Amino acid sequence: MKRAPGLSVRLKLTLSYAGFLLVAGALLLAVVWVFLLRYVPDGAITVPGQLFVPNRSDLWRAFAPRAAQAMAVLLVFGLLGGWLLAGRMLAPLARITAATRRAATGSLSHRIELEGRKDEFRELADSFDAMLARLEAHVAEQQRFAANASHELRTPLAITRTLLDVARNDPNRNPGELIERLTAVNVRAIELTEALLLLSRADRRSFTREPVDLSLIAEEAAETLLPLAEKHRITIETSGEITPTIGSRALLLQMTTNLLHNAIVHNLPQGGRVEVGTAAHPHAVVLTVENTGETLAPQRVATLTEPFQRGTERIRTDHAGVGLGLAIVKSIVEAHDGTLVILPRPGGGLCVTVELAAAPNATPGP
Repeated sequence: MKRAPGLSVRLKLTLSYAGFLLVAGALLLAVVWVFLLRYVPDGAITVPGQLFVPNRSDLWRAFAPRAAQAMAVLLVFGLLGGWLLAGRMLAPLARITAATRRAATGSLSHRIELEGRKDEFRELADSFDAMLARLEAHVAEQQRFAANASHELRTPLAITRTLLDVARNDPNRNPGELIERLTAVNVRAIELTEALLLLSRADRRSFTREPVDLSLIAEEAAETLLPLAEKHRITIETSGEITPTIGSRALLLQMTTNLLHNAIVHNLPQGGRVEVGTAAHPHAVVLTVENTGETLAPQRVATLTEPFQRGTERIRTDHAGVGLGLAIVKSIVEAHDGTLVILPRPGGGLCVTVELAAAPNATPGP
């Protein structure tokens, strides 16, 4: 935004200090003048045998020049002192402005780190440092996301090109096999694109909020994924109570489905178990998904919500997913102003807890 040039804050403060000092000096001189008038006669007085007695006219002629000199001294003192004091007081603001300009050019690693005790300027500097830290982390995350998304999207395209090149060089190749492989690659590309669009939609919070019961959503997701669980010989157990909240039913269903899918796929080879539970509290509802599986280190678990991260090695199976499952879950939970906690279970597997705000006027279960 273009603005017309104006006075600096330091000059404004200097003029304010000097003006206040002049007004205070003028009031003081006025009080002194009124006080002196009480003891000085209005006209000339002649007292035989005594010295000259001054009147008010004589007092004015003697007082006015001295008062003008005092006001001039106060003006100079106010301007010089105000300029120095204003510069000292605004020094932290100059550092904050310099850091802001550096951040505007794209440098987010700089921090103000204003020393001294807590005051308004230091609160502003600390808030700005915290904002820069969040922005730097967000930008780094977006850069990693863009790089990973480009890699993931390039993979099916590269495979498609390779298959087409092989078919072009080998006209006797069975077209049915080529079509089958191209179809599988295309389906994976579509799944990845849809996951990216869903992630973008959740980040923008572009959805309609409505009353939703998480317990019903958990049951629907469990029924949908029951064939997959039976294929992997995984047992799904659902329990809990009515958990009314406010949000997007489609996104919350996607969130629960992703959690259950992740719990089924990343489980024991056979005989595994997935437990889904819901609970209602006075001001919040909770969805919990626990699964058996291999033991994961806490450091590894902390990275699972990053895009294109998987609990195990980046292997390709028929149900490996696109690496956005928990990233989408995290984005949906944040879009609903909730909290997501992922913890490793002592015996292996994960315990995922989602806490959302309870619907207004909802009665918690026993």
